[in-house]
Amino acid sequence: MTDNCFERILNSIYEKDLSEKKSWYSTVAQAYDRTRPRYPEALLQQVWELAQLPPQARILELGCGPGIATTAFAEQGFRIVALEPSPEAFAIAQHNCQSYPDIEIINSTFEEYAIPQGSASQCAPTSFDGILAASSFHWVAPEIRCPKAAAALKPQGKLILLWNVPPQPNQAVCEALRAIHEAHEPSLMNVISGRDHRENLTQFGQELEDSGLFTNIVFTHLIAEKTYSVHDYLALLSTLSPYIALDNQTRQNLFSDLRDTLLKTAGKIFPTTFLAAAHVAQKRV
Repeated sequence: MTDNCFERILNSIYEKDLSEKKSWYSTVAQAYDRTRPRYPEALLQQVWELAQLPPQARILELGCGPGIATTAFAEQGFRIVALEPSPEAFAIAQHNCQSYPDIEIINSTFEEYAIPQGSASQCAPTSFDGILAASSFHWVAPEIRCPKAAAALKPQGKLILLWNVPPQPNQAVCEALRAIHEAHEPSLMNVISGRDHRENLTQFGQELEDSGLFTNIVFTHLIAEKTYSVHDYLALLSTLSPYIALDNQTRQNLFSDLRDTLLKTAGKIFPTTFLAAAHVAQKRV
């Protein structure tokens, strides 16, 4: 089995308290908002077609970050309760979502959030038509995420998982970047290739199936494009967990060589492509 850098980091955080997860993106919240790719319109259209959410559906979003997916769903007329544990990302989300009156943002983890309770025979009036997790489902503790998501949904409610695999330059540039990673931190080689991310997508689809709590599980994906400057691409990498986990000196040395390599092989501005994907599942009744 290949070493999955993301999996190791998340497992180490799960073993600690929630405070580390809350502060994980504190130093890169602004860069996250500026450089993470948005979810392609074509993918979102597929998701809305698959989910068939009712008009003005009530959605619980897990880990909304700066509100990248939140505003896209609000523009469809959905009412959203968005949870964001990081104080820094929470503040950015409040700013980015201020023109949407049907978005409520709560500074909380999903683990700490109290699901509205109804009677044994009737779902709570505030139960959710949908749950959305945009590049965040993996941050919820494994023993909690599927059971609690199902518990928060109305009968036949929909779970929507959005994913953007980090954008990659062309193959020649990627090979040059892999060589730099091999010299400084070999464990990151799968990150720059996108292999860790694609492995995780397969695992989450299987997790939904294995939970027995969801049915009609559909996976959809497409390839999208985004142009970056060297500065912004390095800022993008700085928002990825395996890079956040590096010690400061290793990160500085790695990024210095990455910057030089990008300028030589890709130029100051260059195109990238990325896999954008989604799981859509229905709560099993």
